[in-house]
Amino acid sequence: MQVVSISSLKGGVGKTSVTTGLASAALAAGIPTLVVDLDPHADASTALGVSPDDQLDIGRMLRSPRRARLADNVVPSGWVEHARINGSSTGALQAGAARSASSPSVLDVAVGSAYTGIYDRPDLGRRDLRRLSAVLAGAENYELILVDCPPSLNGLTRMAWSASDKVTLVAEPGLFSVAGTERTMRAIQLFRQEFAPKLSPAGIVANRVRSGSAEHAFRLSEMESMFGELLLTPHIPEQANWQQIQGAAHSIHHWPGDSAKNAAGLFDTLLQNLLHPNGLATAGSVRDRSQR
Repeated sequence: MQVVSISSLKGGVGKTSVTTGLASAALAAGIPTLVVDLDPHADASTALGVSPDDQLDIGRMLRSPRRARLADNVVPSGWVEHARINGSSTGALQAGAARSASSPSVLDVAVGSAYTGIYDRPDLGRRDLRRLSAVLAGAENYELILVDCPPSLNGLTRMAWSASDKVTLVAEPGLFSVAGTERTMRAIQLFRQEFAPKLSPAGIVANRVRSGSAEHAFRLSEMESMFGELLLTPHIPEQANWQQIQGAAHSIHHWPGDSAKNAAGLFDTLLQNLLHPNGLATAGSVRDRSQR
């Protein structure tokens, strides 16, 4: 099982879109996946089409983590039914697609809520930082856990990092976003030293890239110079109908049209590169790049 936090220091860079894009690729690949919606806005829960009944949201599970009974409180994504009706996407990873044909698809959600905001403080102690880890102790049936973090470095994000194996950062190719990503890299290094020595950066996703923008081309070149192999490929272009797809609570892999099909293929490749063990950065490389 791999636990990956999807983080950004700056809001509005499409962090939740990347989380749901990766979840869509995992579903298409037949990878049993849990999405933990740790953002108090709960946008990922909305996009994933969950319909909670009596289940506890993630905020209330965090309140009593050792009694949370995660398996009883996750909610299946509405995407799973869409996948059954429409069949697997042709852009799915080949090995996963074969596995998906022989076993039921699993994409569950630990539903977000505003209640999690009580933990989004800068002064959480070590005991509070372990709350999510305690909740996820009951997640042994999943191969991948994606944690959608708030756009900050406060308590919820650090709680997610404490429970994670890797952190994926999302950035737009713009001045403020690139600067925020550099600060977040430094924050990860400090957090590793004090709280989570096994945590590693999985890489940086350049999102909402406009191919005809000279500014975006310049910032991508700057990011390649600053972050090197930590800048993941492929980059995700700006998707004109992304809000429509999310509003309809559909996965990118089961939305009609060539644009969605191309984006689905990009997320297939991005997921493969994200989970590939050769993509892990060493502690030294993280430290070197964060101190530039």
